[in-house]
Amino acid sequence: MNPSTRPNPQVLLDVHGVTLQYKTPNHLVTATYRVDFQVCKSDRYILLGPSGCGKSTLLKAIGGFLTPSEGEIMLKGVAVSKPGYDRMMVFQEFDQLLPWKTVKQNVMFPLLSSGKWKGRAAEDKADYYLGKVGLMQFANHYPHMLSGGMKQRVAIARGMAMEPDVLLMDEPYAALDALTRRKMQDELLQLWDDTHFTVIFVTHSIPEAIKLGNRILLLSPHPGQVRAELEGRSRDSTDREEAIQLEAKINDLLFAGENMNQGVQHA
Repeated sequence: MNPSTRPNPQVLLDVHGVTLQYKTPNHLVTATYRVDFQVCKSDRYILLGPSGCGKSTLLKAIGGFLTPSEGEIMLKGVAVSKPGYDRMMVFQEFDQLLPWKTVKQNVMFPLLSSGKWKGRAAEDKADYYLGKVGLMQFANHYPHMLSGGMKQRVAIARGMAMEPDVLLMDEPYAALDALTRRKMQDELLQLWDDTHFTVIFVTHSIPEAIKLGNRILLLSPHPGQVRAELEGRSRDSTDREEAIQLEAKINDLLFAGENMNQGVQHA
């Protein structure tokens, strides 16, 4: 069925039969093969799998930076064909901020360049989201004056300030130390509690996926194919046994035999 005709009105993003390929000097590499999934409004949707399974490549295609060789990606019923302000990305690297601009100016930059907000309205929007990530007191600092975790919070504020249809996060905490990473995860969930934004989050950490996701898509090793889609824990769950059981299920599915690549399982 063409994704634009699927009946679920809650679907925000529809990835249908997407194969992604790229060329090296000697080979044509298939990163993902016929991947299907749907993201609904306010989902905390996790793309989980081992390194090299095409998670980041898939996220870039959703962002409009890559064109599928097969299949299509639909956002609100319209095919994704190029980057747009309706999809903002947060990367793993700390150098994604403009070094010659202050924290506030970095957050304001896409607001002004998009023409969506101007002048005082852009400043107010930047102030609001810097407050949300707890960095208002650092508004006039430059990126080199911030820690890695603080830079990531600025990048999140910049993405959120555009109020995109979906925020795309590509292993944003992978380079952080364990304590900072845990704090950033907690802050992201608190921010979601406040605004219920839609996020697609790439990780290869099973505990991170369990903590952050309400839905988790498991991708096989290269080339990435869908192994399963799981419901995550409820946002307010404190049941440790539930988390242990979910982690065990994910481990079983991710490291099962290659025959698991033949189709999606829903659990």
